[in-house]
Amino acid sequence: MVETVRRVHGRVKWFDPVKGFGFVVADECGADILLHANVLRNFGQSSVADNAGVEIDIQDTERGVQAVAVLAISPPESLDNSGLADLETVDPEVMRNTPLEAARIKWFDKAKGFGFANTFGCNEDVFVHIEVLRRSGLANLLPGEAVAVRVIEGKRGRIAMEVCGWESAAK
Repeated sequence: MVETVRRVHGRVKWFDPVKGFGFVVADECGADILLHANVLRNFGQSSVADNAGVEIDIQDTERGVQAVAVLAISPPESLDNSGLADLETVDPEVMRNTPLEAARIKWFDKAKGFGFANTFGCNEDVFVHIEVLRRSGLANLLPGEAVAVRVIEGKRGRIAMEVCGWESAAK
């Protein structure tokens, strides 16, 4: 029996990269939809922020409704901008026009709320704040994870304005 794939929009209820899954609540019906880490990885991300908007393809299975593909992720609507003083004065047009740079996560500590990335071809670390992650629709980063970042020169060095999944940089 071939199950029909349907496209829905919704919000991430929660996602735990350690457990390898989470749930999305569909806008249309409010039902829980299983989001497995492998489906998220196929989109190019290892985590997603709680309350982030998602566009996903879903399918009914014997174990319930599951996401089979992630098509888009948008950041949570209400975000606290604390800790982002360096970004407050950046013109949104400058942010949009800053090119994405290929990077690898050096380390990230969710409890501390920050970490660092290394961009290819540059020896100076890039500071990554958890609020930038949330704005980007992500919840966590893993050491060695490939990402794309938009970087500015802040008061204390290079700082990420946006963090995207690796595949986003290739588009």
